[in-house]
Amino acid sequence: MIRSHDDATIIAQCTPRGSGAIALLRIAGVDALSITNAMSTLGKHKKITDLPTHTIHYGWVTDQNKKHIDQVMFLVMHGPKTFTGQDTIEITCHNNQFIIEKIIERAITCGARLADNGEFTKRAVLNKKIDLIQAEAINELIHAQTQHALKKSLSQLEGSLSEWTYKIANNLVKALALSEANFEFIDEEISFAQPIKKIIDQNLNTIVTIKKTFNQQQQIRQGIRITLVGSVNTGKSSLFNAIIGTQRAIVTNIAGTTRDSIEAGLYRNGNYWTLIDTAGLRQTNDVIEQQGIKRSFEQAQRADIVLLVFDGSQKLSDIEQPIYKKLLRNFKNKIITVQNKSDLSIVGDMHRPTMDVLVSSKKNKNIEHIDQLIQQKIDSLFKHIESPFLLNQRHYNLILKLEKSLQQIMTMLSANVQYELLSYHLNDAIAQLSELSGKTISEQGMDMVFREFCVGK
Repeated sequence: MIRSHDDATIIAQCTPRGSGAIALLRIAGVDALSITNAMSTLGKHKKITDLPTHTIHYGWVTDQNKKHIDQVMFLVMHGPKTFTGQDTIEITCHNNQFIIEKIIERAITCGARLADNGEFTKRAVLNKKIDLIQAEAINELIHAQTQHALKKSLSQLEGSLSEWTYKIANNLVKALALSEANFEFIDEEISFAQPIKKIIDQNLNTIVTIKKTFNQQQQIRQGIRITLVGSVNTGKSSLFNAIIGTQRAIVTNIAGTTRDSIEAGLYRNGNYWTLIDTAGLRQTNDVIEQQGIKRSFEQAQRADIVLLVFDGSQKLSDIEQPIYKKLLRNFKNKIITVQNKSDLSIVGDMHRPTMDVLVSSKKNKNIEHIDQLIQQKIDSLFKHIESPFLLNQRHYNLILKLEKSLQQIMTMLSANVQYELLSYHLNDAIAQLSELSGKTISEQGMDMVFREFCVGK
């Protein structure tokens, strides 16, 4: 029998590739039980197809000649009480890639096919086990770079954003009912314009509040970008190495050694930090160095936090002064001023601002104080985010589209309301919310969402 693409039995490795004790493979689809039955041998002549649901069994995956490929555990789950809503078998085997590939090849020989990216989760959406927003939360959960992102993703998986969407949709349905009720009273001087206007205004205020936190939500999702910026030979690279605890950047006494940005990542205090060491700021005729300095300003623009590094043993030159002033003016709220080389004689300079911290990267002095200041900045970035969920770019674009539709509806309520036209636009706004949850999304749109998933999900 020819199965549809979404009913056909699929298989994929769910655990990451690499060394480890065990690996997990998942088989799901209409023929999952019979296919697994054809490639397995169990004790006491048991058959996978005869086993009760949600039970675990010891056995072997075998080749076409019934020779053992590996000793495994079979978790048998009958649909619809599974993640995808379909019959599902999970195989726990030894984590050797040769074994894993042989099991996958054997399943394909017996009638399965390799799963597409995110296909298990996509089937869960299609079979109404979860909505699209919750599906995206699973992907966010897997790739969470901060503790905040992990908590928000879990909340979103449990339905926080779905509930928010439902409340707005419910309000719009009420507004639509009021609009259509006017048809019944068309010959009487009864108007529901004001209660409709109140509902739309409340929804707009909710959207505005969520929009304000979008940039901070990206910081939660992607981790924190921390850029070191300063003149040549201020010891940025030494400071960079001291913070990450390894010799990642090249350090010499030659001014301008770093000609391009260098990145390093580390987990600290429940967050993922990306540190960027940039080229020194100075006037130069070197084309490559000029490009590096330009990128330094670009990195400062993109950064969540900027460590603006000064050389405490030197005064700012006439060339450096306007550059530092520009940085302090443009990025004031995200700058931490760092005076390096505190192990040397400190030279007074009226052009230097008050320093947040004095350090010596050479002597590893006060580096932990920089960590504390960074954490304070991060806490400040996150403290105003009250939303229990994280918007991705798809959510954000659809919410912007919805906001525009609601603003248009508000203008229609100002005077001489045409309720038939109003009802049309309210229906359109409700449809936009349905696209957010995945109820009305196109097949192409659905594919774009799941293209970002790993194969095993």
